[in-house]
Amino acid sequence: MAQRDPDCLFCKIVAGEVPAEIVREGERTIAFRDINPQAPTHVLVIPRDHVPNVGTAARAGAGLVDAIAAEAAEVAAAEGIGDAYRMVFNTGSGAGQTVFHVHAHVLGGRGMEWPPG
Repeated sequence: MAQRDPDCLFCKIVAGEVPAEIVREGERTIAFRDINPQAPTHVLVIPRDHVPNVGTAARAGAGLVDAIAAEAAEVAAAEGIGDAYRMVFNTGSGAGQTVFHVHAHVLGGRGMEWPPG
């Protein structure tokens, strides 16, 4: 049984309770378009299980961060941006995380400036 937080927006998307434009589904992950895109391609990759942030996912040692990163690469290929994409994890409210379910932003389709904002 998957770990789920009944108050989590992303858990509700995984369960099909909240609509999202799904672009890929894997055994451990799901990818969908961001509702407020910051680039021509802006897809979120999340685990099906509820994990609050990337640090917690990494410490769990179950290969979840690897699964998210691998799915991000598949999304980039499917979206036609190949190996020219940015993958971002915001961890904590001070870093801009607004949904506390780990998610990678896959951004591409335009030049990415450095340093980011």
